[in-house]
Amino acid sequence: MNRPVELCSYPGLDDRISIVRVENEVDAVFVRTRRFNVLVDTLGTPEQCRMALDLLGIEASSLPLIVVNSHMDWDHFWGNAAIAGRAPILAHASALERLRDPAAQRTLREKASQDPRFRDVELVSPTVTFAGPAVLDGGDLTLELFHTPGHTPDHLAIWIRELRTCLAVDAVEHPIPEVWSRSSKDLRLLRESLGKICGLDADIVIPAHGNTSSPSTVRENLAYFDTLAERVESLAPGQLTDPDLCHAKGYRLQDFVSVPTSLPAELVGFYEECHRTNLGATVQAQIEKQK
Repeated sequence: MNRPVELCSYPGLDDRISIVRVENEVDAVFVRTRRFNVLVDTLGTPEQCRMALDLLGIEASSLPLIVVNSHMDWDHFWGNAAIAGRAPILAHASALERLRDPAAQRTLREKASQDPRFRDVELVSPTVTFAGPAVLDGGDLTLELFHTPGHTPDHLAIWIRELRTCLAVDAVEHPIPEVWSRSSKDLRLLRESLGKICGLDADIVIPAHGNTSSPSTVRENLAYFDTLAERVESLAPGQLTDPDLCHAKGYRLQDFVSVPTSLPAELVGFYEECHRTNLGATVQAQIEKQK
């Protein structure tokens, strides 16, 4: 059964922006401009996306719809089939590389075998891709789409300058984001992307997970990676290869960030795995530094 979809907001958020939430799974974002409507991400299934479109009153709107796929993670674009043929779907050019990878279909098969709500999912590609920055000029609002790799190679964030609002999606996350792999390059890219977002000096930063709009989350994410690097630098060479380092006192997730007590156990486990990957990438960076 699909999880319910609801519309919500944050204090101080302009009423032209709506958060489209699947609780404990993901947030998409809907932006109304004078010239068109923009849906950033289509959720995890076509049925969830259709529920969102109904809640948003898309059928009754006289304005065209534009969809942005922030990146090709299942919870952000598997709803594309509900949009296919109705609106252009924009994404970064490297999104197509991820879709062509056999891992995309493998992930779908695995999740469909575990949960019947994914059995009718069809992977629908973006219809418009771009490599550099792109701007959607809505007349009253401009949405600046810019590449923020590191969490994934194809990740996009959106800056709405007129509202000092950044839709950071998964580049920023509470309590922590996850680097794409244990590669030092991916770690560097994610930290650079966090730096870009921090440099916007936004009043509101909206991640897709964590139920927060505070710009302090960006600084907290950067501080987390800084502390990771500092602690890993203090390790002896033999400790760097310890496969259980993430369970050692001083290197556990809770030793770096405050994990919300309200988080379900499955999400706590998820963020512990994110931390394991982040720690692995930090260790790899330190090993390369010592060479």
